[in-house]
Amino acid sequence: MKILVAGGAGFIGSNFVHYTVERFPQYEVTVLDALTYAGNKANLAASSERIGFVHGDICDAELTARLVKEHDIVVNFAAESHNDNSLRDPWPFVRTNVVGTYTLLEAVRRHEKRYHHISTDEVFGDLELDEDRKFDEATAYNPSSPYSATKAGSDHLVRAWARSFGVRATLTNCANNYGPYQHVEKVIPRQITNVLIGRKPRLYGAGRNVREWTHVDDHNAALHLVLEKGRIGETYLIGSGDERSNRQVFELILELMGKPRDWYDHVTDRPGHDVRYANDSTKIRTELGWTPRYTEFREGLAATIAWYRANEHWWRPVKEAVESAYAAKGQ
Repeated sequence: MKILVAGGAGFIGSNFVHYTVERFPQYEVTVLDALTYAGNKANLAASSERIGFVHGDICDAELTARLVKEHDIVVNFAAESHNDNSLRDPWPFVRTNVVGTYTLLEAVRRHEKRYHHISTDEVFGDLELDEDRKFDEATAYNPSSPYSATKAGSDHLVRAWARSFGVRATLTNCANNYGPYQHVEKVIPRQITNVLIGRKPRLYGAGRNVREWTHVDDHNAALHLVLEKGRIGETYLIGSGDERSNRQVFELILELMGKPRDWYDHVTDRPGHDVRYANDSTKIRTELGWTPRYTEFREGLAATIAWYRANEHWWRPVKEAVESAYAAKGQ
């Protein structure tokens, strides 16, 4: 079986590639990635000899059609995904997340291939801190940012192409991920790398916003179950069940890194900051038998910190490039 991984040089995509190469040797893997700010070919170094790589854009209809024709399965991780960046400049999010998904779907439809779409729980909006409710597969979409709105749009395209054209598609919405190779602009690696260079973490607002954290390896285990046993046309929500406020995450990072739990600064909250995300993953657990390996957030976070400690050669150039770009913009 030949599998095309769009966005496979990004955080979750590159971990999916490593996970697939290590555990599923029956797959021949090709990565298609435009190597924008979140894509990094160095993410794939550990598997580079066992995969194919194409530097290209999912919005390139001719390229995507050729690659899709040559593969049996397409898994689409390709997305602009940084909320703060979507507030500064929404267009790249519209282009990649909506137009790019459309382009892949048309290629899949034309060549009758299997398609899986990676999405986020942010398409559902947010929940109140004091309610017991969680998102499930029937939750109405209510996105808050240009990022989540464009991901919501891509999800609707996938369902429409499945229903209208018979595309063999499945879709997953996952809670926040963490683990190796995550871009240093994201909240957990940003704070870990800040501590490693002796800089205090910076917490948005009071830090009361709650997220459900799922280790990237658990996410990718779920994806393989969906590819193997998922029902065509269905959506599956993925989540560990471990909810933490941003303040609690900061405090645990600091504790695990040998710093006082209050060694952070408060900064002004960002516009439209969603209050709480939480997924009901009953469907994927009962239908497909998925359970997370990392049932304790502390264990997964400690492993993630250890990875960043051991891989300064990977994250420091990225961090320096990000900070230089912000300095040039006066931010």
